Amino acid sequence: MSGQLAGKRGLIIGVANERSIAWGIAKACAEAGAELAFTHQGEAFGARVKPLAESVGSDMLVDMDVTDEASLDAAFEMISERWGGLDFLVHAVAYSDKSELQGRFMNTSRANFKNSLDISCYSFIELARRAHPLMAETGGTLMTLTYQGSNKVVPNYNVMGVAKAALEASVRYLANDLGRDGIRVNALSPGPMKTLAGAAIGGARKTFKFTDQNAPLGSNATLEAVGGTAVWLASDAGACTTGEIIHIDGGFHVLGMPQYDNI
Repeated sequence: MSGQLAGKRGLIIGVANERSIAWGIAKACAEAGAELAFTHQGEAFGARVKPLAESVGSDMLVDMDVTDEASLDAAFEMISERWGGLDFLVHAVAYSDKSELQGRFMNTSRANFKNSLDISCYSFIELARRAHPLMAETGGTLMTLTYQGSNKVVPNYNVMGVAKAALEASVRYLANDLGRDGIRVNALSPGPMKTLAGAAIGGARKTFKFTDQNAPLGSNATLEAVGGTAVWLASDAGACTTGEIIHIDGGFHVLGMPQYDNI
């Protein structure tokens, strides 16, 4: 995919380490020729992200808290001053109290419900609002990450399933809002992946194994596959795709029951 994103500039939000889905996307976009900026929250995450950013030739690291409007405003002001515009944005941020990603969904606390929806869903809307003026003249692409626990029950996914359902609905409404300005909005839906966030969900190893054993293609998603899909969406080849939830899960989402060999 060399050169597909040549001349394009993208903001990557949510890299935690080299196993992050956001990093898989960033690496693929850089290899396709994009110039990238990265966000982090606090010094600890900044220290992790900096060498990764440098490895793809980026010197733009922005300390940003998606729950703080002043922090968001400052980050986008910096991007505007440095670049003047933005071609694509990747939102790969989600959060829930780890203690509530196990057991029964009905035990979700009010405080964690609000916090999970704020960080995992509303932050995408806040980012879209700020990215809009940087994309309005030439068009652009907004991408977020979801998971099929949004529309099917996945044990222990709990409040994150509700947050992802809200996020997917937001993708559709934003796609309609921004389409007239040439801005496309889509969500990538990989299967369960062995990331820092994925490991926080109760019974994660069983979920990984079950998907590997039953997906039509016989495996979970890879960072490379997710990254390649993001490159397509950000490139001119994705010019007519918006409002979509794109599955990258080896076909697992089409199943109605496990494979016969695994029953």
